[in-house]
Amino acid sequence: MNEYYNFLKKNYTFTLNKNYKMSLFIKKPLSHLLREADDAEKGMKRTLGVGALISLGVGAIIGAGLFVRTAAAAAEHAGPSVTFGFIIAALGCAFAGLCYAELSSSIPISGSAYTYTYATMGEFVAWIIGWDLVLEYAVGAATVGIAWSEYLNNLLVNVLHVGAIPYEWCHSPFQVSDLGTRGFINIPALFIIIVLSFLLIKGTQESALVNNIIVVTKVAIVILVIVLGWGFISDANHTPYIPEVTTYTNESGITHKFGGMWGIVGAAGVVFFAFIGFDAVSTAAQEAKNPKRDMPIGILGSLVLCTVLYILFAHVLTGIAPVEFFRTNGKEASVAAAINTYMTGYGWLAKFITVAILAGFSSVILVMLLGQSRVFYSMSRDGLLPTKYSTLHPKYKTPYKSNLFVMLIVGFFAAFIPGDVVGDMSSIGTLFAFILVCAGVIILRKTEPNLKRQFKTPLVPLVPILGIIFCTVMILGLGWANWLRLIVWLLLGVIIYFGYSKKHSKLRQIEETDLKL
Repeated sequence: MNEYYNFLKKNYTFTLNKNYKMSLFIKKPLSHLLREADDAEKGMKRTLGVGALISLGVGAIIGAGLFVRTAAAAAEHAGPSVTFGFIIAALGCAFAGLCYAELSSSIPISGSAYTYTYATMGEFVAWIIGWDLVLEYAVGAATVGIAWSEYLNNLLVNVLHVGAIPYEWCHSPFQVSDLGTRGFINIPALFIIIVLSFLLIKGTQESALVNNIIVVTKVAIVILVIVLGWGFISDANHTPYIPEVTTYTNESGITHKFGGMWGIVGAAGVVFFAFIGFDAVSTAAQEAKNPKRDMPIGILGSLVLCTVLYILFAHVLTGIAPVEFFRTNGKEASVAAAINTYMTGYGWLAKFITVAILAGFSSVILVMLLGQSRVFYSMSRDGLLPTKYSTLHPKYKTPYKSNLFVMLIVGFFAAFIPGDVVGDMSSIGTLFAFILVCAGVIILRKTEPNLKRQFKTPLVPLVPILGIIFCTVMILGLGWANWLRLIVWLLLGVIIYFGYSKKHSKLRQIEETDLKL
């Protein structure tokens, strides 16, 4: 802490009053964040260019949302009009993405929304958003890991034609098969989490190379499905395009509003899970070669590319098969099932889809693990988490202890908790983070008007306000059960903050030391 204190004292002066140290909203000086960004010798390696950042974003965006959440949103919320849900989600992401682009180019440091909030709204709000990002990334990575396990079984049975993994070794203890077999541990989900975690420890440059290969493969197959599937679209499946308002109760007993505007809004909240890719890009700001130029391009470029693919893919998928199919036989491995059932002669494409989904899920997990470990790294450097999690590997210059700790958390959820338990929690966590980022742009424009901004969000405060409105509407569409889970999670975070983080905050300790001096 003394070294940290001396560094700060040397480079800037604090302005204090006698009660400031007690404030929950103590802000991290912006000058410190900018000096951290320039501290190349002690920082992580800057190895990621524009192409790698866009690929990183595409790697997170195209995956579970496209191959799983699309069918789920169509079946339970909007039918064919799920495409409108994607448009709403994309608009919310565009407004939030413009805000992310300004903040990431102005404050090019690891930590994403957590770091931006620390500089604009203070420590307590920053802790809340950092804790919220744990929900977004860790729970999201576990959810996709579980889906990866399901598609691995599909690959073994329908592509390689070998036996499936025994039920008890690929399901959680809370799941029971139709034959009465109880799960024990999800070994495939745990396996993929461990492998990708160690890949990240090896280095983000190597991880990005693997991710680039995966991204090229799955984007090519997505385009192939759009082109070949277009000829199998049935007008009957798209009539009416916006279903009449009803309700739908899924197998878990949860009732959703189906059809109409609220059905579309609900679908937007569901598929929003797939749009967290550009958020993860911003967490790698400290590893970008030229962050002030590259970060806005990486964030917005990945968002635009993926939005176009999402809308086209959803239109084709809901045109190939009726909504009822996605509620019954096509509920699992929905894309491959739809191709096998309705696209005669394209069984080979269904096999390729299965391989692409496994690759796609792998890249999504990779980016989520990267984002979570970098948030942990930033919070640890600030003392809000134990300082050991900001230790860099002596050779690879990666926060390996953060990677290992995140691996344990995500691995536990993936191995022992059913995927449907977490449900839409990643979406609601992401939306909450986006709201604070949009507010952060407005605040920073007022408090730091002379800050050099390589990219400026247009039409401030209109664009940030629209981002807040769109994200809030999608949160409302996710229903009260998810609101309750988010509140419980945040309350747990508040307990940890007052029990540990507030006492160990380096910035707060420096303030107190300065007052004594």
